[in-house]
Order: sequence, then structure tokens, then C-alpha cells
Amino acid sequence: MPVSYREIAAALRQQISDGRYQPGDKLPMLTELQEQYGAGYQTVRSAIQLLEQEGLVVAVRRRGTIVRERPEKRRITRSRQVYRDEIGYYFDPAAQNWVALETPTVRWGVVPVDLAATMGLSVGSEVLIRDRIMGDPDTRAAMQLATSYLPADLARGTQLAESDTGPGGIYDRLEEMGHAPLAWKEAVSARMPSPEEAESLGLPADVGVPLLRVIRVTRSSTGQVVEINDTRMSAELFEIGYDIERDGSAQAGAESAPV
Repeated sequence: MPVSYREIAAALRQQISDGRYQPGDKLPMLTELQEQYGAGYQTVRSAIQLLEQEGLVVAVRRRGTIVRERPEKRRITRSRQVYRDEIGYYFDPAAQNWVALETPTVRWGVVPVDLAATMGLSVGSEVLIRDRIMGDPDTRAAMQLATSYLPADLARGTQLAESDTGPGGIYDRLEEMGHAPLAWKEAVSARMPSPEEAESLGLPADVGVPLLRVIRVTRSSTGQVVEINDTRMSAELFEIGYDIERDGSAQAGAESAPV
């Protein structure tokens, strides 16, 4: 039975994983792969395209197919705590010094379909949308995109709808408006970026680099959702880390539970 392009891709992927091909190394030419696997040109080409889509290799003009350099990941520690400094609340000590690289954009729009139910809104409801590009203040490199969605009836006519929300940002304003103490929950997922997101974060256009997506839900003291923050960052640059604590049932030396 002829070898499939997926099988060829799997073999090359394993060789890259094992270190046979290091970042910067050149893979065999397509004609060499054809001979090695007894496959046709299109089958081999499809295998290479699959590896390109996965971000493992890149085609370089006049050089061939090269194993991509993978940047060292930085850990974003979600310690299940909220912190505060002189600027206001923040959720990740590693990102404490990041700043808005551009003036935040503020606009009225429609709540995203996948967030409507969580916000307690019907699909098509109007919300205030605040977009920020956050990054390193020294290198000016973009690290994450952060978008806040606030119910229109809560935000309209308030400082929440201004470009500059003042000291402490939107969370201080929400608490001053009578929603204190605020409480937060987060969920982490992943998806592929839009072309605009890839451009803003400087992701390679010809490689499939996914986004880490952290959805933070802000509730008032009454349980009302007053904001949802959608933070996106490169899954190639960042990983989510957290400490694991022992539950009372898992203490060292504890007897095993009856089977």
C-alpha cells in the first residue's frame, strides 16, 4: 500500500522531535524524500505543507525546507490571585511592567456570540469594547492583545467609555460605581489568530502559530457580569503555569483509600 502524506509528515515530525533535524537544519530535497518513501511528488509536497502549517518548518527561497527556530517560552503564572500596585489591579506578576503600546481604542459594538450567554446578554446586544496592545516598555515588542467587553447600559455616559479611564483603570471605576468588591474567574483555551491579530503580535504570516486565550469574567458583589476580558498571546512564546497543591486526601504518607 502506498505511503500517505500523513505518514511521511509523521516520520519527519518524529525526526525533528528526536533532534535528528535541529532548528536551522535543512530537510532532504523533495526528490530525495520521494525516493526514500517511494512516494509521488504531490504526496511528499503535501507532507511538507502539513509541517509548514504546524509551524515546524519553513520554506526558504533557494535554500529549501528549513526546521524553524522556536523561541524559548516564557511562563505566565496564573496563581489564582489578584494583585495591586500603584497603577491598579493586575493578574500576572510576569506582566506587571507591560504597558499599552498604543492609545487604547474605545468603540461601541456587538457582543461576540461566544461571550453573550456568559454576559447575560442576547446575541446582537450592544457592548462597549476596549482594545489594548500590551508589551515591553523598553523593546516596544507586543506581548498580548487585551479586549474588554462591558454592558452598554452599565458603561454609557461614564468614564468607562473614555480613552483614559483614570487612576486604577476600569476596575477602580466599576468599584466606585457601587459594584465592589469585584470578583474574577478565568478560563484558558486556544485558537488560531485572525490576520489582524497575527499582524499586531508580529506572528509569522506563513506559519500556523496558535493563540493562548485567557477569558476573565468580572462580577460585581451581586453576581452581575460587569466585564469580560479576552486576552490573547502567542502560544509559541508563552505557556500558562501554576502551582499544584496537595488536597487533604493526598497528604504524604496517607493511607490509600479502600478499593
